Amino acid sequence: MLSLLPFFFVVLAVAGTGLAHNSARLPGPPSLRSIVRRQTTQNGTTTNSTTSSPNVTAGIVPLILASDKQTYYSLVSIGNVNFRVAMDTASSDIWVVSSGCTTPQCKSLPRYPLTYNSSTFVSVNSNETTFNLSFADTTYASGTVAEESISLGNLTVPQQPFGLMNSTNVTFVDQVSGIFGLGFPRLSTIQHLIANDTPFFAKLAQQGHLEYPFFGVNLKRNGSFGSLSIGAVDSTIVNNVSLIEWIEVVPFQPFGAQSNVSSYLQWAIPISNITVGNQTFTLEPTYPQENSNRSVALFDIGTAGIFGPYQDVERLFSVIDSSRLVDSTGQWVIPCDTNLTMTITFSAGNYTLLPSDYLIGPTAAEPELCLAWPKASPPSPDGIDWQMGAAFLRTVYTVFSYGIAEREPPLIGLYPLRPASAVPLSPASLSALFSSLTLTVPTTLPNYVVPTPSLTIPPYTFNSSVPTSDPAMSDLATSTYTPLIEEIVNGAVEKLSVTSLPETMPTPTLTTLFLTDASGSVRTSLSPLPTSTVVLGIPPGWYHSGSEMLGLYDVKAVLVIVSTFLLTFYGGFL
Repeated sequence: MLSLLPFFFVVLAVAGTGLAHNSARLPGPPSLRSIVRRQTTQNGTTTNSTTSSPNVTAGIVPLILASDKQTYYSLVSIGNVNFRVAMDTASSDIWVVSSGCTTPQCKSLPRYPLTYNSSTFVSVNSNETTFNLSFADTTYASGTVAEESISLGNLTVPQQPFGLMNSTNVTFVDQVSGIFGLGFPRLSTIQHLIANDTPFFAKLAQQGHLEYPFFGVNLKRNGSFGSLSIGAVDSTIVNNVSLIEWIEVVPFQPFGAQSNVSSYLQWAIPISNITVGNQTFTLEPTYPQENSNRSVALFDIGTAGIFGPYQDVERLFSVIDSSRLVDSTGQWVIPCDTNLTMTITFSAGNYTLLPSDYLIGPTAAEPELCLAWPKASPPSPDGIDWQMGAAFLRTVYTVFSYGIAEREPPLIGLYPLRPASAVPLSPASLSALFSSLTLTVPTTLPNYVVPTPSLTIPPYTFNSSVPTSDPAMSDLATSTYTPLIEEIVNGAVEKLSVTSLPETMPTPTLTTLFLTDASGSVRTSLSPLPTSTVVLGIPPGWYHSGSEMLGLYDVKAVLVIVSTFLLTFYGGFL
């Protein structure tokens, strides 16, 4: 019998390690970093003050481009279970697939285990509150609502409602398990299911837990990490906060007879015009009367490209030789060797896209032709004609300022990431870039002219009799914040002369290597620093085997049964 003891202890030791194969290499949760307030006056003088008080709350996490080149994801902890989630500014809810999801899209993903007896888990209505989402591309997700402690970096919200999906046809890659919405509360589906609750970021802002109620986004195109900073701007990207251009977010009327006041719904701002080469086009809104004869652009980090209405997109491509519409989804192709820039104007600011920004990639059949943004889309009844995704957002650092109740309106801040004098890449360099990023598109172009589709404009969704000039501001950040960007005085918005925004920086994730090649030339290369292994979808101490998970106590029970059998079996021979 003594010979069995080493075997028994080995089995217990293996169980204690929690054999989990859903692991991923991502930077661990960042520690609290000092917050720098860089104060810039109108005459350009700059002073810095730094604090590392534990009461100062700001966080920064990496944003990684998924292998499908469509979404950016980061790491969150839901009840001590780690998940990769796609960040999204065009939605407001958090949801992940659960172990109850058996649709093909779920089975290979890390899933929240419904049998996990988390001490911070709170059921909602005995798990009977259903959560259903449908998206414009005909995908869906459905499940139930629960509450859990959710952490993003060093920021934690206890008892945050989220969706546990048991059915979806949304396809994720890179072990991404769900969506993390960063939109306004009015856009939330869960908020309408649970009274007196609000989304993750809004809750931090409304309860005064942030250094300042905004978040900043830096998106990368290659394998390096971007960043999502909450409560402060990323000072490794923004060198001078006074150069950020601020544009007020557009409020929306209520739906039908929903209420008699307008409020904030989407991260959307007015867009003035677009210039292709030297020709400027004044944009034509689909609903000119309802939108005060101005087009509106949604800023969406969950979308890869740029989308606009046919009446505008067709005119933009008309000035590019050999451009043509190639399919019914509104896709255009143009010559890959174009050197025309595309400049988008918001308020007084001009933001220029080079061909390397707006070209999607060469077509496999005709590599001299490239698919290009913007893509034309049919009329949207919400009056949002333009959608600015990663193709534009990679050229700017974007700040989403939530606004302060009755004191400061919601704002989007844009900080250009390159000088206005930047010139397009040569055709050879552009081709090399496409090749290095594997951007060739496996598509066959039609050998005929595709006509512009005839589209019907649907009825406007909102109650246009309600003016948007005086939107409700009560559900914005707590009024205890002091406005730093703009201030509402006697009903009018005044821009502040001094900007003093909190800044933070990520822990180092890259190291610079100086390499000498065979010819003696010196070049630099950025490489990721070693990071800790993060286990995805498995609670601490759980065992994972194939598609099944066992809790710690389940494992111990199995071990007791196995050891009892072995002792009885071998004991008969002793």
